[in-house]
Amino acid sequence: MATNSRRMRCRPEDVFRVLADGWLYPSWVVGATRMRAVDAEWPNPHSELHHSVGVWPLVLDDTTRSVEWAPTGRFVLIARGWPIGEAEVTIRVRTVASGCVVRIDEEPLSGPATLIPRLLTTPLLKFRNTETLRRLAYLAEGRRDGA
Repeated sequence: MATNSRRMRCRPEDVFRVLADGWLYPSWVVGATRMRAVDAEWPNPHSELHHSVGVWPLVLDDTTRSVEWAPTGRFVLIARGWPIGEAEVTIRVRTVASGCVVRIDEEPLSGPATLIPRLLTTPLLKFRNTETLRRLAYLAEGRRDGA
């Protein structure tokens, strides 16, 4: 499992406001290139984001499903990116004195990524999720104080 965390200068509510807006998904998730649709129930469990992954013209349409939505601290997703596979992504947010700490845990669940030794996949996921958290911080910190 790859684990990353980042301190952000905003409230946990600001982070969850970004996560709740499915149309922002490709703005903070590295690899997602565009949104095609967002279920009206997003981010409630069993709802989906319909997005594309890749770099044009080599983009694939796929989905991400919400498994658990607890905007007081935890969000669990099943992110699909075939032909690579599926991964469970858990995002935790906790309050600290100067804002909050956001942690992402990502574990490949199925597909070819599960056949690659963790010794190789974990550093790649950590590298990607460092940028994912940086993007999420830009969006969440920009939304603090109702901005």
